[in-house]
Amino acid sequence: MHILITGADGFVGRNLRVHLGAGGRHDVTAITRQSPAGALDDAAEAADFVFHLAGVNRPTDPAEYETGNAGFTRDLCAALQAAGNAAPVAFTSSTQAALDNPYGRSKRRAEEILLQHAAATSAAVHLYRLPNVFGKWSRPDYNSVVATFCHNIARGLPVVVHDPDAALRLVFIDDVVEALLALLESPAAGGHHDVGPVYETTVGAVCDMIQDFAASRGTLEPGRVGTGLRRALYATYVSFLPPDAFAYPVARHADPRGEFVEMLKTPDCGQCSYFTAHPGVTRGGHYHHAKTEKFLVIRGSARFGFRHLVTGERHEITVSGGEGRIVETAPGWVHDVTNVGSDELVCMLWANEVFDRSRPDTFPLKVDS
Repeated sequence: MHILITGADGFVGRNLRVHLGAGGRHDVTAITRQSPAGALDDAAEAADFVFHLAGVNRPTDPAEYETGNAGFTRDLCAALQAAGNAAPVAFTSSTQAALDNPYGRSKRRAEEILLQHAAATSAAVHLYRLPNVFGKWSRPDYNSVVATFCHNIARGLPVVVHDPDAALRLVFIDDVVEALLALLESPAAGGHHDVGPVYETTVGAVCDMIQDFAASRGTLEPGRVGTGLRRALYATYVSFLPPDAFAYPVARHADPRGEFVEMLKTPDCGQCSYFTAHPGVTRGGHYHHAKTEKFLVIRGSARFGFRHLVTGERHEITVSGGEGRIVETAPGWVHDVTNVGSDELVCMLWANEVFDRSRPDTFPLKVDS
């Protein structure tokens, strides 16, 4: 398909173009404010589908709302009709189209122009009244408060929260793009469409979460960033890090046996770390009542020794780096790890709970005692 994207260098446009480019299946024409005269007419004639993303939301002159939103939409529809092209059009409007303010009125007028175009040409017109969209490549102090928070906090700059209880309705850019791309795979009837999930939150809650992400480099606790709003916010925050902040140090605890480094702690799924051991060194030598651990040897050779606390039963497992074999410790078994190779041992370690100094559940005892 030949895809026409207006506002192709904007926040939504950039994300959509990258997704379309990854598939390599479509020919994309990008229309921006820098496009030469006549480019819109040529693109409108060739288009099989139009993503109308262009718009104005923070002009210096309020009159630009009308020309940039309603006026440009009128130009697009005129170009399509002059070419006799009834290609489907997807338009990213705003929830503010329901409000009586200059921006909302201009977006609502753009919707009306598109619906008139649909009636005149039988083209399918898809209208998306989006709430605040956030994600990578958004502009601070322009697209959303999320972008401003992420940009400033990632750089150690102050943020201002006038009303922490102010409500926010947010939708993630990837969910917006997914909804738009779905139109290419499964054409739908025109009309108003929703994009979800929409996250209902507050300005203060968003600011607090982003500040937690920044602090997690010290605490090693990013929180639950695998699903929902925290996942999307964390991805957005990290996308705002300057390249010289991509790396950061963590504490290294070294002694004559080797070193131990914690990497990540979670509120309810334990923590990850790694340790090293010099040839002949034994580490561990303790037992747990409830805590369990998983070990993965990355380099070297390790002998894991076990002894049952009650029966005295013994067991040994030898694992070398590259085997992709995990050794798990069981409560009630004394265990240790010995480097039985000639090279330094490097081993990853996961424990099912974060170490608590007040309740360590770690009791020293030698396997061979």
